[in-house]
Amino acid sequence: MPVRREGPEAENFAGARERMVATQLRPRGITDERVLEAMARVPRERFVPENQRRHAYDDRALSIGEGQTISQPYMVAIMLQCLRTRRDTTALEIGGGSGYQAAVLGELCDRVWAVEIVEPLAMRASELLAELGYDNVEIVVGDGSLGLPEHAPYDRIIVAAGAPEIPQPLVDQLADGGRLVAPIGSRFSQRLVIIERQGERTVHEDGIGCVFVPLVGEHGWGKAASNKH
Repeated sequence: MPVRREGPEAENFAGARERMVATQLRPRGITDERVLEAMARVPRERFVPENQRRHAYDDRALSIGEGQTISQPYMVAIMLQCLRTRRDTTALEIGGGSGYQAAVLGELCDRVWAVEIVEPLAMRASELLAELGYDNVEIVVGDGSLGLPEHAPYDRIIVAAGAPEIPQPLVDQLADGGRLVAPIGSRFSQRLVIIERQGERTVHEDGIGCVFVPLVGEHGWGKAASNKH
């Protein structure tokens, strides 16, 4: 379990975290207690710009600069619930963004790698995660649609940007028995798709509708698109 080093202002947001869980997550079907407990621990306010901190626990996405956003708490929670993490799992996140979802994954998994294509965001997230004590999470700059083959296979893979189809490199890097969650569809509207690898075959399941900005990269919508998390 990571050892979090929070600043003295953290106590001011503890109640907001509890209210987020009680009013935004539990009533909308988030029943995975590990996910709820992790999101009640991670200081979301540290992952947004200082002038946005009073809105850190609002039920919406927030700007984090570089034209990017930190996802709505409920969307983070539902994707992580679909992922079905365990303490002994390794995870790959595509779209590291602010580092928030990577931090929650760090609470849930043994080892986490996150790929972020926007270098300033990756650097900022990496520094913050280290400051908070998440020594089991690593942020890598690169094309997330290619995955991160050097540490594969992964027990869990989560994609935080919309793609026309699940990138084949991510399927190839998924461990046998592993689960992958990604928003798949058009540029403007997607549906969560959950796949489980069973040997040489994969079992697909549809989740809720959602809207993410396009996945950048070779197996996404191309380099002109922008990535969200």
